[in-house]
Amino acid sequence: MDAHELPAIATVLAIAAGVGMVATWLRQPLIVAFIGVGIVAGPVGAGWVEAGGVIELLAEFGIAILLFLVGLRLDVHLIRSTGPVALATGLGQVLFTSAIGYLIAIALGMDTVTAIYVAVALTFSSTIIIVKLLSDKRELEQLHGRIAVGFLIVQDIVVVLVMIGLTAFGQPTEGALPRDIATVLAKGVALLAGIGLLMRYALPWLIRHIARSQELLVLFGVAYAVAVAAFSDWMGFSSEVGAFLAGISLATTSYRDALGARLVSLRDFLLLFFFLQLGAQLEFTDAAQQITEALIFSVFVLVGNPLIVIVIMALMRYPVRVGFLAGLTVAQISEFSLILAALGLSLGHITNATVSLITVVGLITIGTSTYLILYSHQIYTWIRPWLARVERSGPLKSDSADPEQPVDVIVYGLGRFGGHLVDRLGSAGYRILAVDFDPHSVAENDRENVTAVFGSAEDENFLETLPLSQAHCVISTVPFLETNNTLLHALRHHDYQGAVALTAHTVRDAEQLRRTDADLVLDPFAFAAADTVTQLDALLADRGPPAN
Repeated sequence: MDAHELPAIATVLAIAAGVGMVATWLRQPLIVAFIGVGIVAGPVGAGWVEAGGVIELLAEFGIAILLFLVGLRLDVHLIRSTGPVALATGLGQVLFTSAIGYLIAIALGMDTVTAIYVAVALTFSSTIIIVKLLSDKRELEQLHGRIAVGFLIVQDIVVVLVMIGLTAFGQPTEGALPRDIATVLAKGVALLAGIGLLMRYALPWLIRHIARSQELLVLFGVAYAVAVAAFSDWMGFSSEVGAFLAGISLATTSYRDALGARLVSLRDFLLLFFFLQLGAQLEFTDAAQQITEALIFSVFVLVGNPLIVIVIMALMRYPVRVGFLAGLTVAQISEFSLILAALGLSLGHITNATVSLITVVGLITIGTSTYLILYSHQIYTWIRPWLARVERSGPLKSDSADPEQPVDVIVYGLGRFGGHLVDRLGSAGYRILAVDFDPHSVAENDRENVTAVFGSAEDENFLETLPLSQAHCVISTVPFLETNNTLLHALRHHDYQGAVALTAHTVRDAEQLRRTDADLVLDPFAFAAADTVTQLDALLADRGPPAN
């Protein structure tokens, strides 16, 4: 496509918007729609989109902004807050998926380099898609959501390291290998040192002045990301690596959230051109063989990846339900897998046919896993008898409570509501045992009359470690219906005779919890509104009676 063929570009964008509407109605990620548009508008279809030219340039901008935002929002606290399970699951899934995927690729007759690329591409899952789906289901703050986001961040870090290695050592060289390695390491140190100096001396002062204008802040973010990406490419690394490092260099500033929020829409628009170009590059010269291979790899990703996560989390004594819900988030390959394939093509390591194969696997797994995540609880209810075989006996790895410890109240959750609640109860003289799945919150607890242990309300076996016989009341401040129902069922199973109070954030959840045998349903928003009205009444009374 010529850069000046505005009518053709407008037509492609109009088609993308229309297909995007259909994808949204089908509850599918737009990635699937845009790749489909690329196929329709590419050489296989209408021929409006061709690799190279303005489409390729916009695609490179989109990838740079994507990696910049990944670095900008890199939150290591999420890994820390979910404990070692995020690191163990993230790295374990990458290693097992890569190894098994490589063996499958070799068995299908692929050469070593191609098999490695395909295997590695199968390991990464889409952080963007998963966060969006979990957010829509209000499961981002649940235990399985926090763990999933934690190991997705680990995957993001791994994929960037893989791209660094590929671009650093992937180009053919004519000199001695030790000298080439030393040169690459020296360039890498120089790049990191330059970024470090910018972070220390230039960026804090510069962005503080730039942020006075929101329009200038966005322009600076794009310019800085693209400039560092171009410099990284000039040094022999990929532009993706530079964009990622540019994001990390601004991640510690107080302006990262404002900058990231304003660049999300630009990222989504520019990534459209990457997926359009990817769809246009698909080759169907041997479609029958590709479809067969794509189906084999897709089944492995859809079934094998979740099983790997379930087994790893079961070995760490996490409930099989939590492992299953977290495992479904890796039942697809991500946009990073497609970017990695495009990088391998540009380095000459793989062919267009391999890129097409990986893309088809992406289309199948992304489309299917979306429905698996949307209906995850119904699916779990159906297959629970089979998953029970991998359930490990014993409680979740935790700081088990002392059964002889005097306790008046057991409180699940040390979040905003739970933290205030235990503060008040502790100050009133009650002896509190607080349970939370954030090890940082547990370690930092120094409240009066409050002992904190690491555990989950979804772990039925964990109740065996708690002094239930001494507690007069168990309170869940976790505002999730499924979690509260699980906890209530487990308490009754353990023949707990004390009072049970559960928390709800919506009217619907509150009504459903009131139909159970819980003694009290807590509605923090309603309580806060009632207290606020009382204080406002007192304030308004001092100002005079209401006007008629």
